Amino acid sequence: MDRVAGIETEYGCLVSSEEGRAHTDAWPVRVKNFLFRKAQAGAIDLHYRDYEEPPGNGGFLLNGGRLYLDMGHIEYASPECLHLRDVVTYDIAGDQLLQSALENLGAADRVSFIKNNVDHNTGATFGCHENYLMKREAQFTPPVLGTLLAFLATRQIFTGAGRVGQANPLAFDFQLPQPEVHVDFQLSQRADHIVNDIYQWVQFNRAIINARDEPLADYRKYRRLHLLIGDSNMSPFATALKIGTTACVLSLLEDGRLPKNFILADAVQSTRDVSRDATGAWIVRLENGKTIGALDIQWQFYELARAHLGGTDEETDWLLESWSFTLEALTSKPEALIGGVDWITKKWLLEAFMESEGIGWEDPWLQSLDLEYHNIDPAKGLFFGVTPAKRIGEWNNSVRHPAASFHPPANTRACGRALAVAWFQKSDQPYVINWDSIACDNRDFLVMGNPFDVYTEEVAKFLSQPRPSRPVRSEE
Repeated sequence: MDRVAGIETEYGCLVSSEEGRAHTDAWPVRVKNFLFRKAQAGAIDLHYRDYEEPPGNGGFLLNGGRLYLDMGHIEYASPECLHLRDVVTYDIAGDQLLQSALENLGAADRVSFIKNNVDHNTGATFGCHENYLMKREAQFTPPVLGTLLAFLATRQIFTGAGRVGQANPLAFDFQLPQPEVHVDFQLSQRADHIVNDIYQWVQFNRAIINARDEPLADYRKYRRLHLLIGDSNMSPFATALKIGTTACVLSLLEDGRLPKNFILADAVQSTRDVSRDATGAWIVRLENGKTIGALDIQWQFYELARAHLGGTDEETDWLLESWSFTLEALTSKPEALIGGVDWITKKWLLEAFMESEGIGWEDPWLQSLDLEYHNIDPAKGLFFGVTPAKRIGEWNNSVRHPAASFHPPANTRACGRALAVAWFQKSDQPYVINWDSIACDNRDFLVMGNPFDVYTEEVAKFLSQPRPSRPVRSEE
């Protein structure tokens, strides 16, 4: 995968009845404070990032990523990663940071972080956002965007995290939704909450693609594709498929090789229709009036990727092989994807539980189990109790590296940023850290506009310059 990518994950917080619901909002703050003040996992922000992010709200980490509070949730943004394996490893590093904090605080028996996207009690959703660096000259014409939306609306057949039940959110125009058929289980957690195909605002009009042009790099060379449609995956194999297949499609887009005549009549409705189709037909309607299955769409994207990207490198070949293996298994042997595709794994667990307990989909017990599937604690999370087939199991185990919580990937500018974080932790100099720059005293700054450069020499030279000492104001 010759493309810089990263994942932003918002975590739910679940506390035991003994702890009390009033403490739910307090624990994300405690964990954030522990990681920066006690565990020395990063350098806390000393300045306002915007009106919702005051000093002390979060900071950059020693692994080059970022951790902060967002509307009561802890959010972890992975560092920029150039290889698919690194994207998955550094996504998991966020889970490992949070779980280690709970264990060190002695709270793991009564507090849990949940890596999912829905609150069954309030109907709220929280995100898993994907970021892909792209060439600035990439042509996002209406046909290109329409074809990309067709891929994103149908990839949930292997990237969906699965959910019990449904939600009926209001659209941006606040029109009341039409009465809908009851849904027991669906593929995606985010599908019901996506109300637009392309839009700039995030909170009030969740779109498949976020349209703001914020490259966090040299804007003359790069743009950043920011996706809101994805689910938070517990399976590392599913995360690899989500990021890897999308990266392949973006390479086809940049090379002008996307398939033709794959524009959906309504990408938002198709997203919801595929997610809720319990038959597995997953039929969508195209703009030209024809219908086609989501599997057929994915096969055609795969065939183009295989033809034009196959043999590029070992990692791409692994991704292409895994993509075809998954599409074949969805049709002929879905049980082979247990432990690899989250919605299949979750559905299998829930159906086994229902059979043993003699209950149906309407039982509220299932919503609790839905949450526990996403518990990041290996001692509690239902996902961790599943034993996948060898191919999937070996991949899932191979990308778990606790050291990634404190060390950056070796081949992106996260290296230089991590060096700055470590230096600022020990310095009495005021500082500002951003994705594309670092600054001392908010005046003397170093721009890091190329995410493919490690910047270690430039950062070391910048930090070694003599500067007068001055007291740093505490975030408190």
